[in-house]
Amino acid sequence: MKKSIIAFTAAALVSTMAANSTEAASYRVQSGDSLSVIAYKYDTSVSNLKNWNNLSSDLIYVNQVLEVSAPSSSSARTYTVQSGDYLSKIGARYDVYVAELKSWNNLKSDVIYPGQTLIVSSGGTTTTPPPSTGSSTYTVQSGDTLSHIAIRYDVSVSSIKSWNGLSSDTIYVGQKLSINGTSDGGTQTPSSNVVDIAKKYVGTPYAWGGTSPSGFDCSGFIYYVFNQAGQSIARTNTEGYYSKSSFVSSPKAGDLVFFENTYKAGISHMGIYVGNGEFIHASDSGVVVSKLSNTYWNPKFVGYKRF
Repeated sequence: MKKSIIAFTAAALVSTMAANSTEAASYRVQSGDSLSVIAYKYDTSVSNLKNWNNLSSDLIYVNQVLEVSAPSSSSARTYTVQSGDYLSKIGARYDVYVAELKSWNNLKSDVIYPGQTLIVSSGGTTTTPPPSTGSSTYTVQSGDTLSHIAIRYDVSVSSIKSWNGLSSDTIYVGQKLSINGTSDGGTQTPSSNVVDIAKKYVGTPYAWGGTSPSGFDCSGFIYYVFNQAGQSIARTNTEGYYSKSSFVSSPKAGDLVFFENTYKAGISHMGIYVGNGEFIHASDSGVVVSKLSNTYWNPKFVGYKRF
């Protein structure tokens, strides 16, 4: 009888463990902990922890309970790398972070190659693709930001804020957002001579706030080139141009490219796409042509946009 009880208890324990394997594990923060320490302990990334716990910063406090794994009730989704792909582009497509792609695929660098199979979800949940036309409503999930939702639906952050009467970028889990259809960029198409004009100024020195051939900063370069190309735009900063433009799924030469977390957190640099995975921009060393696959620019790339 005693053996039967032990066997039953063991079976129940195994059953409970199996049931719990599909649930997210949790951890109570101890004195001296940091997200990086906890991430290392649970073999995950800081970005995963922030995503699972809807954290907007690295700040945590003692006795805070954190989810340290994602539910995994189904097999992970995969994607086969195509020519011209890079991690940030794939991340935007599947609404995940580059750090997550690298973690799930055990990548030590951002280098990928055509034909390579990548895991693009941690399993358990699948991203619902956006509708191709018409209005829709989206329910905010843990880890969402307006920029990620904008990328998913190929619209601008400013459009989402306008449609929903938002005065800031703050959103919360469970909030329903109106997404009034999708677009393939703004009302204008890139001027055919934007790239030609931009290339004339390769080598022009960098100047903070500069908007003339004597010196440009990144947004000043955009202002000057587009106005020279006959597309009248007002002078603003990189964040201003980001909010006034729309994401495009099929970029063309003359479209805008945006980057985040360069000299400051958030949207902080921009340039003009010239085709073949290259862009022209006013860098610290002056106006240059760079590759989007560059190890510095690739992980900071946000996406292609159009006025």
